[in-house]
Amino acid sequence: MTNAVEKVFWSIAFPGFGQILNGKIAKGLLFIFLEFSINVNANLNEVIIFSFTGDISQAIAKTNYEWMMFYPCVYSFAIWDAFRDAGGGKSLYSFLPTVFCAYIGTLGVTYSPFFEIFGTRLGPILLGLMGMVSGALIGWIAQAIIIRNH
Repeated sequence: MTNAVEKVFWSIAFPGFGQILNGKIAKGLLFIFLEFSINVNANLNEVIIFSFTGDISQAIAKTNYEWMMFYPCVYSFAIWDAFRDAGGGKSLYSFLPTVFCAYIGTLGVTYSPFFEIFGTRLGPILLGLMGMVSGALIGWIAQAIIIRNH
C-alpha cells in the first residue's frame, strides 16, 4: 500500500507523474499533456496567483470556465488511476471518494462566480478545492454506508 500512496502523492503534485512511476509512460504523458492544456487554456496559474493574493474578482474574471471545469475531473482521475495501477483501490466501491471529489469539485468551480459565504466570494480555486475535499469526504461516507448495507 505504501507504493500506492507514493503514487497518489506524485499525482497530487502533478497529474501523470504517478502513471510514469507505475511504468505507464504513454498514459502518464497523456495526463501531463491534458494537465498542461487545461492549465494554459483555463489560465489556471494566473487564477491561482490572483486567488492566493486575495484578488478574487480578478481570479473570476481571468478564469476560462469552459476549460477550468475539466480540471477537477482530470486531476481526480489521474490520482485514482495512479493509485489503482499501483495496487490500491481493491476494496468495494473504493472509487467513490475520487468520483465525488471530481463531481463536487466541478460544481465548486461552476458556482464560484456566484456562490458567497457571509457575503464573500471564494473564487474558482478555493471553492473548487473545498468541493473536492468535501466530495472526497462524502464519497468515503457513501462508501461506508453502501458497504455496511451491502
